[in-house]
Formats: sequence, C-alpha cells, structure tokens
Amino acid sequence: MKRRYVTADVFTGKQFGGNQLAVVLDAQGLSDAQMQQIANEFNFSETTFVLPPRSPENTAHIRIFNRSQEMPFAGHPNVGTAYVLGSQDSIFGRRPGQIMRFEEAAGIVTVEVTKERGVPTGATITAPQLLKVGKSIDAAGVGKCLGLDEADIVLTHHEPISVSVGVDFFVVEVTATALPRANPRRDAFAAVAQAQFAPRAFERFSVFFYSRAGAGIEKLDARMFAPLSGTFEDPATGSASAALGAYLAALDMSADGEFEIEINQGAQMGRPSEIRVAASKRNGQVHQVKVSGRCIRVMEGTLELIEST
Repeated sequence: MKRRYVTADVFTGKQFGGNQLAVVLDAQGLSDAQMQQIANEFNFSETTFVLPPRSPENTAHIRIFNRSQEMPFAGHPNVGTAYVLGSQDSIFGRRPGQIMRFEEAAGIVTVEVTKERGVPTGATITAPQLLKVGKSIDAAGVGKCLGLDEADIVLTHHEPISVSVGVDFFVVEVTATALPRANPRRDAFAAVAQAQFAPRAFERFSVFFYSRAGAGIEKLDARMFAPLSGTFEDPATGSASAALGAYLAALDMSADGEFEIEINQGAQMGRPSEIRVAASKRNGQVHQVKVSGRCIRVMEGTLELIEST
C-alpha cells in the first residue's frame, strides 16, 4: 500500500523554521490506527490526511492527528494543507481553487490560498467556531506547569482561562522576562489535569502563554506547552493564536472593531514563526477570526505500508 506525502514548514518563509507538517495525500483506505501510526512515525506536532469530501461543494475531508490522538481542528495543519493542495495539479479530479473548504470534526474550515506570481506561498484560514470561554485555573498551578513563579503570571488583563475557536487551550499572560525562562513540568501538568479534567480529556491540557511587546495587543511573543500529548513545546500554534486573538478582542472595551495581531513563536526552539491573527467584532461580539501565514515546501515522498500494519 503506497501513499504520497509532502512536508512543509508552516508560519515561516524559510526552510527549517516554523512548524513542521506532513500532508498525506490520497489517504483513502487507511484505518484510524494506521493514521495514528503514520503520525507517530513523522513525529511532528501534527500530520494531516486528505480524503475525498463527503459533500461535493467542499474541497476535501481533512483528518488531523498529533502524536497521541486525532484533533478536531488545528491551525498550522489547515494553513499547511491548503498550501500543499494549492500546488497540486488536481484534488480528487478538480483543479485546486484559491478558496478551499475542508470538512473537519470541528466543522467546515474555509481557507484562502495566498499566491505570489501564481505560486502558492501560504494561506489564511477562518476558524470553524465562534469564541468559547471556559473554566479558569489558578495562577500558582499554571505557574508550576510552566516552571515559573506565581509572580511571573500577569493577571492585569485576564486570569489563566480556557478559550476555543475549535479546540481548547488555556491562555496565560506572563511577564516578558518570564517567557524565555519557562520550562514545562510534566508532573505539574499531570496534577492539574487530574484535578480539572475527565480522563478522556487529560491529554488535551495545553497552555498557550504570551507576553506583550508593547502596551497593546498588536504584537505578542508566545510559547505553547502540551507535554501530556507528547508535544513538550510547539513552534507555532495557529488554533491557539486564533483563540487568543478572539479572546483579547472580546476583552477590548470597544463594541465594534477590527483587530490585527502579530504573534511570534518558536524562537526558543530555533524555529522562529510568525502568525497573523485578524478578529472582527460587531455589537460587542467577536463574529469572525482568521489566521494567516507563509509556508515553504521541504520534502515529498512515498509511504510504503505493509498490509498488516
């Protein structure tokens, strides 16, 4: 059984930066277990599998796996998959359009491929769900998770809190000096997860933490830890960036507005990434959030699977 794949670095214009992504093309016939095994073999933050759409108005059915489980939605896999598919001659018998619609567990994800001189260079995705704000956790507990002191956690604008536009993340503001010092403690993550989450959600406990480059929200530096799912640190997290951007826009005192945020991530890993978030607010509600970034192709090849795998 042979399947083609392409890898790309996402949220960067230079190879070996950003977040690595493997896109498995023509994934029909692969079982759930095989997809998980392939994702483990690549050992990237996520791997996507491209399947024919269930509805003809959509471009493809996309499944996303991290190192331990399937994800309902994720940012860099959507940006990178659209970039890769935009370079293909056809997608299930149709020429790729600049606008794509991906069927995912979290809903329909609309993606616009960015091109320069007719060549794909990246993509912009629209989050599939509106902002959802969930439970909070105490500063001392999250500080232990990050290997920081409680005093490093900034509570001026919001408490450490769960937010989502398709997948949940705890967002935490920290001081600028604390951001590079953070070091994930798996034992602390496990202790908080056991106290706060059902066993089935245990591995999904992720913390996206950030500091402000200025007084406003226009430019942020961020990191993301999720050691319970095998990702001790992620170099670029589009879905968390979208949720954070939507949440910060919601906290703004204005009833209407357009918010553009640049989030820099991955510097501590040697994989610098630049994520751009655009949130739209009307009548006090954030009604749309988009995430965009550049991509660059790295490898392509063929998976050769033994039938008993």
